[in-house]
Amino acid sequence: MEIDWPALRALAAQTAASAHAPYSKLQVGAAGQVGDGRVIVGCNVENASYGLTLCAECGLVSALHASGGGTITAVSVRTPDGSCLLPCGRCRQVLMEAGGPALLIDTEDGPVELDRLLPSAFTQTDLPGRG
Repeated sequence: MEIDWPALRALAAQTAASAHAPYSKLQVGAAGQVGDGRVIVGCNVENASYGLTLCAECGLVSALHASGGGTITAVSVRTPDGSCLLPCGRCRQVLMEAGGPALLIDTEDGPVELDRLLPSAFTQTDLPGRG
């Protein structure tokens, strides 16, 4: 399936404008394509207790499951002005579960597979009883 990177980038930037970021002022939006062609979005939602802040990528994964599940195949993370951001370490792990090592993450230099950004990721095969 073809990935429309310009459209994903624009949608991520548009979604970032809806973010709730009263503390850091860093509005972040994420747009992703699902294997069945659906496009999903998420934005960051900050909390006065910083550790409870929800990253845009977490909202994206929530939207994935709320809209029927599946596997995310491509993700772009942007600010409202279109600047590219990379997922933080926590979000890379969350995205690994939702898309796997071949998930394409948009970077300033173009898309790269998630396993390059998160080598040796913890996965379900690391859990007890993985048999």
